Amino acid sequence: MPKHAVKVKTGPAGAGAYSQIIRAGDFVYLSGQAPLDPSSNELVGTTIEEQTTRVLENIKLLLADAGAQMKDVIKLTVHLSDMASRAGFNAVSDSYFPDPKPVRTLVGSSLVFKGMLVYVEVIAYIGS
Repeated sequence: MPKHAVKVKTGPAGAGAYSQIIRAGDFVYLSGQAPLDPSSNELVGTTIEEQTTRVLENIKLLLADAGAQMKDVIKLTVHLSDMASRAGFNAVSDSYFPDPKPVRTLVGSSLVFKGMLVYVEVIAYIGS
């Protein structure tokens, strides 16, 4: 199955030597997303709810660039700087994903930017 990078049009630009979006057949893979404003690349929010909203909005933009939607997400990998913030993350993320919810891995991580509380990567399926 051939793979190709999808051009980012509306979502946040990547900050390294990697692809933001790869499409392989009917699967779309997004690199991990931080709570960064797409236009300024500055960290957004100080609470888990604010940062989760920004991350998921970034994911929504990148999925759209690949012809996918939040309903197409089948797998989330979530990194939290503090596992005690799970409830705040869940409160926001539940509203972004219709049933059946994606499968999920949630881990505690030391995140790159000072003040970053959440980082999320997704896999979506856009086949029939």
